[in-house]
This record gives sequence, C-alpha cells and structure tokens, in this order.
Amino acid sequence: SRQLFKAFVLEADKVWPIAAPHAIKSIEVEANPGPGSIVKINFVEGLPFQYVKHQIGGHDENKFSYSYSLIEGGPLGDKLEKINYENKFEAAVGGGSVCKSSMKFYTFGDYVITEDEIKALIKGSEGVYKAIDAYLLANPDACN
Repeated sequence: SRQLFKAFVLEADKVWPIAAPHAIKSIEVEANPGPGSIVKINFVEGLPFQYVKHQIGGHDENKFSYSYSLIEGGPLGDKLEKINYENKFEAAVGGGSVCKSSMKFYTFGDYVITEDEIKALIKGSEGVYKAIDAYLLANPDACN
C-alpha cells in the first residue's frame, strides 16, 4: 500500500511517464504537491485529450489516502464543471493492494451524466493504474 501510495501521489511526476509511456507524456507540479497545488498531466499525442489539471485536496501518508479535483481539460468539456476524487489504498486479501475510489460529478445546468460516460472515465483511469501497478511489480525497489 505504501509503495502504491508513493507512486500515485508523492512521486507521480517521476513514475507515471515511465510506467505509462503509452498515455502519459509528462506531469508538471506547481511547487510541492500539497493541498491547493495544481498538477498538470500531459498526455501523449493520439489520445482523446491533450491534458488534465488536478487541484490537490490533500493526502494522508499514514492512511494512504488522497483527494483531488479534476478542474480543467480532459473529459470536462461543456458538460462537467469538475470531478472530485477520493482515493484510498488498502491491503488486499492474499497480498497486494486495492485502490478504493469514489467520484463526485459537478455538472453544468441540468446535465445528467450517463452510466456509459462514467464507465468510460473509469476505464481510462484503470489503464494508467494497471500500468503503474505492473511497473511496481517489475521494479520492486521503486518508490520504497
């Protein structure tokens, strides 16, 4: 859980582009990644989105939890104002870790997000999460 937390939160700018070069071009962090900071994730050419900007809500290194809001770019367009994420890494039964995540959508006007749109957002995130998990398994000394 600690290794995943470090890879996803504390060292994301270093780990993500190496672990998921098919998706992540670079990550720019405004100052240190603390509450209120802005993180810009730039995607490789050919993906549906060029970038997203996250605003960090906070993180707890002891509970392996972190929160952030997607505030610009990516899937927001003219339908979504922002998406809030709450994530927590926990030990899985039989070894490994599980990331529990919840999302809260803030829409413009009376727009209602569809189940298919939610599934597409989850699938996009899962691809990067799985690549980072595979990277950590292949590089057990990373993020220790």
